[in-house]
Amino acid sequence: MRDSTEGQGGLPQMKIIDAHLHFSKCDHFDGIASAAGHENSGEHLKRVFGEQGVILAVAMGEMGGGRIEGVCTVRRPEFAGMSPESGALPSFIAWCAGVESTEINSGTLSRSLELFSEALKEKACVGLKFYPGYDPVLLSDPRHDPYFELAETFDVPVVVHTGSLSGHGGLLKYSHPLTVDEAAVRFPRVRFVMAHCGDPWIVDAAAVAGKNSNVFIDLSGLAVGNFTADWFCDRYRAHLDYIRHWLTYLDDWEKIMYGSDWPLVNIPAYIEVVRRLVPEEHHGKVFFENACRVFPKLAALAGL
Repeated sequence: MRDSTEGQGGLPQMKIIDAHLHFSKCDHFDGIASAAGHENSGEHLKRVFGEQGVILAVAMGEMGGGRIEGVCTVRRPEFAGMSPESGALPSFIAWCAGVESTEINSGTLSRSLELFSEALKEKACVGLKFYPGYDPVLLSDPRHDPYFELAETFDVPVVVHTGSLSGHGGLLKYSHPLTVDEAAVRFPRVRFVMAHCGDPWIVDAAAVAGKNSNVFIDLSGLAVGNFTADWFCDRYRAHLDYIRHWLTYLDDWEKIMYGSDWPLVNIPAYIEVVRRLVPEEHHGKVFFENACRVFPKLAALAGL
């Protein structure tokens, strides 16, 4: 799907939804953004998005911060100059409410669900985000069931961290894509999104998505830093061929969505890498249309 604007070289510019990024003013994000050739600011991101045809993005609620004793609280993207209480994000940013599994407490569950229900009533709150691996809790743990039921009630997806972890504190056994399978079977009317394609367990992610009609994949986080697409595709050709092989084996491009994981990666370069990874005839689905189906609230935010 293409809009009427022009990109570099006068070519039609593809309309893009970035289904997975981070929008936070935590100190270490400034350095991460700089290393990727960006500035960690809303103004800079808006300019880059405008140049690349990105009309909307989904920011993940971050772990940590905003704690209320004894309650699993809603984690929002938070940025300098933004009021966390008002949720005053830029118009091009939607968000997923972050769930910190280790905070879920049966004694205060009712209050927690009230907080998440109120968040999901906001037009820009388009899903829930879980962090297994960083949280040492399996996605299929029964403590999550009320939140999955909430996602079903509000018809929003559950985005799940899968694959590699940053740092040494997490446990990979909780972030393996196979852990999504049981939750998807038990909650067939909830859409689950495996963030980062389960990388490096690409074949397992493809198997889970292929088996379960309610499981989808985003392609965020497959690279970090600042580089050219030519350099990356040459250096990591074998890995990209491996990813392409298993996505082709899955043979369902309606399950795949573009995401950048900004500020970790240079956006123009990463868009080009994903363009080369995905067959051209499926670009409209992967870069735009699938996100509108998986996150139904995005269509209105995108003016559709």
